[in-house]
Amino acid sequence: MGMIKVLRGKDTVMIIPNAGAAAATGSLCSPNIFRTSFSSWQPSYPMGKVALDKGYKDVYLISWNYGMGRESLEAFEESFEAGGGNVVKKVLMPFPSTNFQPHISDIAAQDPDAVFVFFAGGGAAKFVKDYDAMGLRGKIPLLGSGFLTEGTLEAQGEAAEGVLTTLHYAEQLDVPKNLEFRETFHTEYGHYPDIYAVQGYDAGQAIIKTINLLDGDVSDKQAVINTMEKLTINSPRGDFTFSRAHNPVQNIYLREVKNGVNVVASVAAEALEDPARGCKL
Repeated sequence: MGMIKVLRGKDTVMIIPNAGAAAATGSLCSPNIFRTSFSSWQPSYPMGKVALDKGYKDVYLISWNYGMGRESLEAFEESFEAGGGNVVKKVLMPFPSTNFQPHISDIAAQDPDAVFVFFAGGGAAKFVKDYDAMGLRGKIPLLGSGFLTEGTLEAQGEAAEGVLTTLHYAEQLDVPKNLEFRETFHTEYGHYPDIYAVQGYDAGQAIIKTINLLDGDVSDKQAVINTMEKLTINSPRGDFTFSRAHNPVQNIYLREVKNGVNVVASVAAEALEDPARGCKL
């Protein structure tokens, strides 16, 4: 967010390969700012409809009290409540606390139809393991933004089986570019890529394609912006374009953890465009 405020409206083109902060392609959008990852709204919004389609009417929400956590829960609420769903309780924990046991006990007491969360990294690993250890796996379905099981499955082990998440990528996505990318990446680095590698790769693609289309002449910054915003990126996640706010217009996939892998169950939302609230472009 600091870099956006420094570079907004300047000649330098800024590419965001990960951060999901809504303001980047919302209220602080700018012609020279592009994102090759996601907005916080995109992975979570489709899960509201998924929950409703599965017959879940009463859902408990929990995350950390910081930007990504708040924005993720709000996106789920937006679609879930619009379809008639009821949020039983919404908990925002201090970041980065991992004292989940009291909240999981509360979930058990509330007995909702399902739980929706945003956690990532070590916190995601611990929440899923605590949820299982306290006997809720198999009783109350656990739903999440895809980062809950992205890069964390090895640590979560058996506890993650059956968890449903929505994200703009999955390891075994049946896209030719993904199959090629995964094998090439594995040969180069000795391990398989996750969503963070995909987003970085696509940031590189956006730069290279733009430079090639301009025959290497990037002196005219407006020409650079005009060229980049018209790109179609052939991504391991599936092709995507940029919205008017320069956020990816991309598929969001419903994934279920099976045998330690995020398996694609369906396309939860096709060519989903972030609403870019507050963007004046």
